[in-house]
Parts: sequence; structure tokens; C-alpha cells
Amino acid sequence: MPITFAIIKERKNPPDRRVVFSPEKCQEVIKKFPDARIIVESSDIRIFSDEAYADAGFEVVDNVSEADVMLGVKEVPVEALIPNKKYFYFSHTIKKQPYNRKLLKAMLNKSIEMFDHETIVNADKQRLIGFGYYAGLVGAYNGFRGLGLRDKLFALPKVETLPDLEAVKTELDKIRIPNIKIILSGTGKVTRGAKEILDHLKIREVTDADYLSKNFNEPVYCLIDVSEYNKRKDGGEFEKQEFYNDPSEYDSDFMKYAKVSDMFITGHFFGNGAPYLFTRDDAKSPVFKINLVADISCDVDGPVACTLRASTIADPFYGYDPINESETAFGAAGAIAVMAVDNLPCELPKDASEGFGDMFLENVIPAFFNNDNDGILHRAQITTKEGKLTPRFAYLQDYVEIAD
Repeated sequence: MPITFAIIKERKNPPDRRVVFSPEKCQEVIKKFPDARIIVESSDIRIFSDEAYADAGFEVVDNVSEADVMLGVKEVPVEALIPNKKYFYFSHTIKKQPYNRKLLKAMLNKSIEMFDHETIVNADKQRLIGFGYYAGLVGAYNGFRGLGLRDKLFALPKVETLPDLEAVKTELDKIRIPNIKIILSGTGKVTRGAKEILDHLKIREVTDADYLSKNFNEPVYCLIDVSEYNKRKDGGEFEKQEFYNDPSEYDSDFMKYAKVSDMFITGHFFGNGAPYLFTRDDAKSPVFKINLVADISCDVDGPVACTLRASTIADPFYGYDPINESETAFGAAGAIAVMAVDNLPCELPKDASEGFGDMFLENVIPAFFNNDNDGILHRAQITTKEGKLTPRFAYLQDYVEIAD
């Protein structure tokens, strides 16, 4: 049965130029799935122009209400929601975010079937869709941009002024990183993106043991995962599954890295109840050496004590005064420089959109035409056309019942 998909206009402020499918990817979709039809809602901010979609053979319209499935990136304003449709976008509701409760209630009231990009997972509950890799690329670049600005070493342009990832790497080829030690946390897509920047800069990766015990006459970095920056309280062996299930028997062991590092790039995922990597008291310690943090994970007032707030693409840097536990000027004496932009992939909209489209075509579109035989849509669905929460997301019931 034919299905019409709509590339919807992004209406959230600040404007987001990303899109689920580029014109070329749209062509690939209809070639692979002849029963798929795609229409495009006119937009003057999208990284790919209306003309580019029209030239690729797609109808560009002001009203997409004829479509069955709406494909977007950011939250859709309540007044723009079309009843009785399927929607895909990042709704930021599954953690009971107060600022989007009205949005979830509206989708239930309008009999919308909501599928959140964040809830698209495989049978092992591993996420299949996201912009994490691009967040890692841009976040690490921004960290080095901050280093150059603060220490007056070099002046990297903002990523948003560059056309694509290739141009980003060309800019990195022009700079030289001083003899510093960098810690990179995590194992996922964010870390993969950040590592690509470090490797492009030809910064040498060293082992944990060497990083902690040796001095180097060149910049180096060390990659650490949860088993290396956490330890059992009783001194026993680290058990990864036990830690993920119940981290209460563990303490942070990050301080050993903080004592020897100049820069920290965060790519880790922080689970509920896990120990903070470093606290405000840790940052006060005279042996705490980190003076620049590129916090790509950006958990505000959480496991990375100097992240007091998310920063913006327009103004990405601020300073953290560890003694007074307060924000100060970026570059102030004794401050930890912080980069904590929470929408980093927006700076690289073309590459991020193309990468996202690859994942969405591979993992999601087939489910519409194979009777969802891998359960992709079933697992991802938050709301039903009957105006109910699905069993997997029934835990949100008390959240939607809160009176506004």
C-alpha cells in the first residue's frame, strides 16, 4: 500500500537547518521502496533548498496534511501538529521533561502516533538513530577552538561558517596543538566523532598506564570508559553489567586523570545513580589540573561539576571559578574554561543530515513495508491513534496527568 512521507518544516527557535532526508536520499528511498511517496514542506531555513528538492523530482508544498507520516528533527509546536498522523522527531518527553509535557498531551489529544528518534532501538535496546557522531566532531573542534582563543595560540573559525566536515578538517590542518594531555571519556558515537578530530590533528593516543605515569614532549590523549574512571567501594573487581544495573557500590576514580590532564573532552553517557566524574569539591583541590572542558555530553549541574549551564552556538564558552563554584569570564585567571553547547550537530547541518538520512533509510523506512517484522516501529511508538500511551511508555501517565 502506498505511503506518503512529508519532510516537515522545522519551526523551533533557534532555527535548526537539519533535515531527515536530503534530496538525494529522498531519491534513494523511492527507488528502493516504489510504494513510498515523499512531499516536502516549503522552508527557507533548511540546509537543502526548496529548489534542490524540486530539481530532484519532489513536490514542494505549503500544506503537507495529505501525508501519512511526518518526518522532522526538533519538537513540533503544538499549534502546528496535524491530528491523526504519524510523527517522527526528537520530542524530549521520555525523561518527563516539564517543558514538553504540553506537547505530549497535545499529541494524545490529537490522536497522533508519536515515534521519537531517541526511542528507535534494536532488540537489544541499542539506539539506531542519532546525531551523536556529529556532536563529537563539532564538540572536540570547539574545544580546540576555545584553547586557541583563550591562550591566544590560533584562531579557528566557527564550524557554522564552514560548508562541511572536509572544510572543518582543512582548518585543523593549519594549527599546531601545544604539549598538553587530553582525556576523552566514553565508547559510543559521540566519542567516535571526537576521536576522529584528535586523530586528524595527529595527537598520539597512549595507554592508560603511560598516560598516568609518564610525561611527554608532544600532545597526547587517553581514551577511558566507565571501568577506568569508576571503582568498587570495597576494592573488588569492576563488573560492567553490575555497574550498569546498580552503580551504588561504586565511587568515581576520575581524580587520577584530573591530576595529570590539561583538557577533558566528554563523550560518555551518564546513567542515573552513577557516581559524578568530578564534584565541585574535587575541582577545588590543589591537585586538580584540568583547565579546559569540552562537555559534549552536557549534563547540567551533574557529573562534570563545571557545567553550570548549556552554552550556545552564538556564545559557546564560559569560565567556571572552582573556588567560588560560580560562573566567571572565559579566560579568567584560575578558571576552568567550559564549552557546553547542547545542540552541536546544528553547526554541521549538511553532513549531519546526510548521516542521519543514511541511518533512517537503513533502519526505519523498511519497517513500513515489511510489516515491521523487526519490531522497530513497535518499540519506538510512544502514543497511539486512540490517544493512549503504549505499554512501553505507560510510565509517562502520571507526567501527562499533571495539571498545567
